[in-house]
Amino acid sequence: MSVQISASDVNKLRQQTGAGMMDCKKALVESNGDFEAAIDYLRKKGAKVAASRQDRDSNEGVVIAKAAADGKSGIVVEVNCETDFVAKNADFVAFAEKIADVALQNNPTSVDELKALTLDGKHIADALIEQTGVIGEKIDISKYESVSAEKVIAYIHGNYRLGVLVGLSADAAGADDAGKDVAMQIAAMNPVAIDKDGVDQETIDREIAIAKEQIIAEGKPAEMAEKIAQGKLNKFFKDTTLLNQEFVKDSSKNIAQFLDSVSKGLTVTAFKRVQLGA
Repeated sequence: MSVQISASDVNKLRQQTGAGMMDCKKALVESNGDFEAAIDYLRKKGAKVAASRQDRDSNEGVVIAKAAADGKSGIVVEVNCETDFVAKNADFVAFAEKIADVALQNNPTSVDELKALTLDGKHIADALIEQTGVIGEKIDISKYESVSAEKVIAYIHGNYRLGVLVGLSADAAGADDAGKDVAMQIAAMNPVAIDKDGVDQETIDREIAIAKEQIIAEGKPAEMAEKIAQGKLNKFFKDTTLLNQEFVKDSSKNIAQFLDSVSKGLTVTAFKRVQLGA
C-alpha cells in the first residue's frame, strides 16, 4: 500500500532542502514518506544534475571578502553560477556568505581544502552539488585567497563583482579608513605587486624588450635604447606597483606617502584582488 503524502510533508521537505515542490513530492513518494531517504533522493538527483552540467560555463556569481573579528586575517572567495539572475538571488548570496564564513574560521590553503571543510553538517563539495540540484545551474568555487597581517581590511566592490584584501604593517590609528582607501585603489588600478621588488623577472624582461623595440622603431639609435628603456621601466613600476601608484584620492601623493602620512612607517605587507570571471 502506498504511503499518503500530505501537502504539509511536501512543504516541510521543501523548507529543509530548497528543492521544488514537485521534486519534493516525488522524492517523498519514492522514499515512502521517509524524510531522510527523501533528502538522499534529492541529493542523488542533484548529483545527476551536477554531472550533466559539468560542460556548462559558470562565469557569473559573487565574490565575498571578509576579515576576521580580530583584524589579523581575511579571506576572499569566488562562488560561481551560470546566470546573473541566480547571482543576484538572496539565497545564493547567503550560501556564498556561509562558505566565506567557513573559510574565515578554518583558513584553508586552497580551493580543494575549502571544499573538504564542513558546512551545515556536510562537506562543502557536497553542498555545491546539492545547490546545483536545487537551483538547476552549475554551482562551484573557482577562486580562494587569504591574507594574514597586523591589520587586514576586506572590501567588496560593485555588487559582489570584485573583492580585495589589504594587509597593513600595523593596527595604527586611522588604519581602517586608510586600508579601505587602499583597497579601493587596488580595485580601481589593479596593481601587479606591492612594489618593484615584487615584480617577477620575466615581467621586467618583457617590459624592457618591448620598450627597446618601441625606441628603435621610433628611429632612435640602438645605443640609446637601454637607457631609455630603463626610464620606461621606472614608469611601469610607478603605474603598476601599489606603493608607487599615484593615490587616486590625492594625486599629490603616492600610496606609500599616503600611508606614511596616516601613521609613520605604515605600509602594505600583502594584498589580494579577486575579480568575478577574471
